[in-house]
Amino acid sequence: MKQNLQLKLSQQLALTPQLQQAIRLLQLSTVELNQEIEEAVRDNPLLELQDTNDSPTTQDSHSNEESSSHSDELNETSLDNNLDSAWDTHYSKSSSSNERDDDFFSIEDKPSLIDHLKEQLRLIPLSEKDGQIISQLIANINDSGYLDISLEEIQAQFPHEAEIEIEEIKVCVKLLQTLDPVGIGAANLSECLLLQLHQLYTTHPVYGLAVSICQNYLALLGNRDYLKLKKALKINDVQLKQAIQLITQLNPKPAEHFFQQDTRYIIPDVIVKKYNKKWVVQLNPQVLPRLKINQLYANLLQNNEGHSSLTTQLQEARWLIKNIQQRFDTILKVSQAIVDEQQDFFEFGEVSMKPMILKEIADLVGLHESTISRVTTQKFMFSPKGIFELKYFFSSHVSTDQGGTASSTSIRALIKQLINEENPKKPLSDNQISDILNERGIVVARRTVAKYRESMQIYPASQRKII
Repeated sequence: MKQNLQLKLSQQLALTPQLQQAIRLLQLSTVELNQEIEEAVRDNPLLELQDTNDSPTTQDSHSNEESSSHSDELNETSLDNNLDSAWDTHYSKSSSSNERDDDFFSIEDKPSLIDHLKEQLRLIPLSEKDGQIISQLIANINDSGYLDISLEEIQAQFPHEAEIEIEEIKVCVKLLQTLDPVGIGAANLSECLLLQLHQLYTTHPVYGLAVSICQNYLALLGNRDYLKLKKALKINDVQLKQAIQLITQLNPKPAEHFFQQDTRYIIPDVIVKKYNKKWVVQLNPQVLPRLKINQLYANLLQNNEGHSSLTTQLQEARWLIKNIQQRFDTILKVSQAIVDEQQDFFEFGEVSMKPMILKEIADLVGLHESTISRVTTQKFMFSPKGIFELKYFFSSHVSTDQGGTASSTSIRALIKQLINEENPKKPLSDNQISDILNERGIVVARRTVAKYRESMQIYPASQRKII
């Protein structure tokens, strides 16, 4: 075998640690960024968080202009600002943290379902054995409030020597089902609704009819097969409508309130406001970290240059502050480009959303598509139209008969609008919606209408019909 030695010349892009950090920070959400900053402050003595009481409490238009103009300097490597100063020398804060509506951000401390039920049981005289059985029943209630396991399975959860009988469990189930919320402890949906009818609506004019539907015809009701319901029950439209109105007042998940997850509020990264007849973007001051160089350590380092580890940490601290500033500059720049392209959306809503792809914004701001993707993921915009993730404004193109395009978002909005305005007794089919859109110059197939409708969790025409 003959061996040859060959030289090959190639180019590779080596990412510096500073650039790697900048890319990583750009894709973090606000929560993740704050966690990153807390960890950095904990690990690097040259970093500290600025006391918010020391920061200014007003923001004038001049500071907004500085923020906007600074976003045009993303590619410059020189530092125009003194990174040893507080973060708010780069961005001023628009309002004092004391003015924040703490009630909006607080989460109500609600009692658990177990606590709620046991509080009621304290008012009922129970034997020790019955108390143990009911406690075990409560422990097996699911998030919807159902006791969806068999009595035999409940019995098997007790030690054999406890001598718990099935009949004793049945009695305790009946007692449990008298507690609030009404419908608790039911084995299934039918029993849950019946418990509520029996306890709350026995004097209602269509009580008996509602009971019959809940006992025997829930499947027909769920499928909105009103013709079969009327035939099976031998009733007219008025009677069926009254029974349905009563049943819809019942709660199919009586314990849901107790198992709802804590509300998590989205804090937007940018805020959109109308200024001089144009929609403009500014950074939300609440998300700007108050990060600065620890001057005590920095001064010690200046007086004694022999601490190589501190010198490295000082450089890392400056990199972090610069990269965080650049992160917000990029978010601001991209957000403003999005708003500039979608001015009609902020004026007229979803029906005026323009089709837009990442490349269009990338070309406008002079950044790569991958950067735009990072910037628009888990970053949120507050506007008079609501709070939106930045990626919401990007949607696919659908052709029109005039050679133009419409966004899939605007088409969804049109479909929703048509359905909201339809005659509930004669709801529009997907074919009819497709025809209406085609008449308006938007070429959309029936299956596309169905896909968009399902994505908005809207029922088909057969299930939207109201008698």
